[in-house]
Amino acid sequence: MVVHIVMIKFKENSPKEDIQNIKADIDALLGKVPALLSMETGLNFADEARAMDLVLTATFDDRDGLKEYATHTEHLKVIDKIKKIAEYSKVVDYEKI
Repeated sequence: MVVHIVMIKFKENSPKEDIQNIKADIDALLGKVPALLSMETGLNFADEARAMDLVLTATFDDRDGLKEYATHTEHLKVIDKIKKIAEYSKVVDYEKI
């Protein structure tokens, strides 16, 4: 199993409604990308300088499933929305044994 974790920091003045909509769009990928086995998202409430704003954790059968997800049309649409208001993101991909 492959685990894909992404943390996103949004630009300071990003509207909360836009962030909520992006979270909903990410959550909706679960029914649209066949290789995606599970998806969990969360919005940060910690008030620390090092905190990120949104996290997602997704699982796939294997690395090929992650590659399929990365290039899937529906995923790319969400990425385009994220890029408009994100300051930066961080990722960790690992194989769960």
